[in-house]
Amino acid sequence: MTSSIQAIDTRSADGATLQAVLLDMDGTLVDTEGFWWDAEVEVFARLGHALADHHREVVVGGPMTRSASYLIQATGADITLAEVTVLLNAGFVERIARGVPLMPGARRLLTELAAHQVPTALVSASHRTVIDRMLHSLGAENFSVTLAGDELERTKPHPDPYLLAAARLGADPARCAVVEDTPTGVASAEAAGCRVVAVPSVVPIGAAAGRTVVGSLEEVDLAFLRGLITGMH
Repeated sequence: MTSSIQAIDTRSADGATLQAVLLDMDGTLVDTEGFWWDAEVEVFARLGHALADHHREVVVGGPMTRSASYLIQATGADITLAEVTVLLNAGFVERIARGVPLMPGARRLLTELAAHQVPTALVSASHRTVIDRMLHSLGAENFSVTLAGDELERTKPHPDPYLLAAARLGADPARCAVVEDTPTGVASAEAAGCRVVAVPSVVPIGAAAGRTVVGSLEEVDLAFLRGLITGMH
């Protein structure tokens, strides 16, 4: 792994290097945030509850258990967390089986990172079954590490997912560039000490220290990500 990092030649005058790139999945690489919301609306409609639009801003980017727990509490639906999780995952998988659109610039970015042997991780709050299906579209070969939300005791917005991904890649979190689309994911990455580029999807994200906000992945390439570490952005 060390040889791959050196091959990137991202050293600046003070020795700072981009050691790894950590990427969120839903809403960042694949255009699926709407799929999750549609599944949630459909499941709760079958339970006799209409979801208001303001619920979407609460659940976007969060782990399944947190989102489902919130929706059960908000609607008063007569269903257990375990039962609704099964229904939501099934509804989502049914939708992605019809085809998964990648976000603009996602394929190019993944191809560039792979070509330069940049250690890359997929860090998602989605469950492993969903990630494994999505990797058919994203290309499993593009990631050295993949982490699912149901494989951790604490997922986003806690720092655990990004800390673990960096550790598995042998990288210093401070020298990892993270690409995220939600406030929940951004909070997780920043709590881990990573440099963050935010590509807002459903909920706006403001600029902040250590964070760069862009309009789409079409603005992000390897040179851009190097700049997050060397202080060019």
